[in-house]
Amino acid sequence: MIRKKYDKSGTNCTVTFVISPEQAAGATCAHVVGDFTNWDRNAMPMKLSKDNGFQLSIQLDAGREFLFRYLFDNVRWDNDWNADKYVASPYQDSENSLLSV
Repeated sequence: MIRKKYDKSGTNCTVTFVISPEQAAGATCAHVVGDFTNWDRNAMPMKLSKDNGFQLSIQLDAGREFLFRYLFDNVRWDNDWNADKYVASPYQDSENSLLSV
């Protein structure tokens, strides 16, 4: 799930990425990896929640689109099940999640 909260000026958006326990599937760590991190696998570790899901809030510039995926336990990639849309990945036979803010 993705929650978006815009500042009063509408120029910035706090985005909260929430991974359900079902999607986490027993993972012990998760990261948000995307073009806003230059696809750095370690830049945005998510916090493990009490229900064994994960969560992370970041601030992004409004009026843009961002590609991202989740990385679980440094081996398993997955998209956000509630992304704004999906686009083909140029590096693998899969899709990336797209976030519009």
